[in-house]
Amino acid sequence: MTEQGKSPKYQLNIEGSLKPWDQDTITTEQIIALGGWNPSQGAIMIDEDNNETTLKPGQIIELKPGLGFSRKVRFRRGRSNSSNH
Repeated sequence: MTEQGKSPKYQLNIEGSLKPWDQDTITTEQIIALGGWNPSQGAIMIDEDNNETTLKPGQIIELKPGLGFSRKVRFRRGRSNSSNH
């Protein structure tokens, strides 16, 4: 994604790992691909104030400093699998 010798325009924080990105926008599917998880798990955008927004399939996100991304299940894992409702 980057030209030889140039730094990436953005460093995306995806579940604690920094991923280089050179475009001003990214889709939900591109975030999931960079994160390496199953698309059925969805994705959440976390802003610099720790506000969470669930991303929709096909959504285009304009990048700005302070954004991070995560799987939706990160916040529910353990409870959903161990509960016997």
